[in-house]
Amino acid sequence: MSFGEGKILYRTIKADRLSSIILFGPPGCGKTSLARVISETTKYKFYKINAVTSGVGDIKKVVEETQNFMFNPIGKSIVFIDEIHRFNKLQQDALLPYVENGTIILVGATTENPYFEVNKALLSRSMVIKLNPLTQDNIYKILKNALESKDGLGEYQIKIEDETLKKLAAISNGDVRTALNGLEVATLTTPMRERWIYSFN
Repeated sequence: MSFGEGKILYRTIKADRLSSIILFGPPGCGKTSLARVISETTKYKFYKINAVTSGVGDIKKVVEETQNFMFNPIGKSIVFIDEIHRFNKLQQDALLPYVENGTIILVGATTENPYFEVNKALLSRSMVIKLNPLTQDNIYKILKNALESKDGLGEYQIKIEDETLKKLAAISNGDVRTALNGLEVATLTTPMRERWIYSFN
């Protein structure tokens, strides 16, 4: 699915009219980044849960806070559940009534096929969005931006040849997180007096 301006997902996020979605794709393709964009755009309270370390109790706590008028006058929250396929049937069932009645807008992320790993009732109430691995060109542009951005590595004023960045993009196999981690390690381990990095090994 395209996320470009004018596309349905872009419009719903921009208008803050998002309904429940399941983001399905390989590691490092942008699922968590997309959730972060949603968290910064929405007027609703945003919760992040990792299915590996959370359970039914965490879901109930979110629901209680959402339904507490003093804490959340809107009465609705967006809940991002990373690795939702790690939730068992009981945990997924605990979400269902609140997704169904609109208390929770679910944003689930998974590397596994949701049609096999996610409760069919949850799927029927969510839009499944498949994210493809990033291309080498995509990753190269992200690395360039990370080097120049003040929110990234711009403060270090490290200059890396384009061919080196392209090599790093190529060996990351579509996982931008791997590429960014490699770039960060190269930057932080380079003495500040050495402003140029000629190769990535």
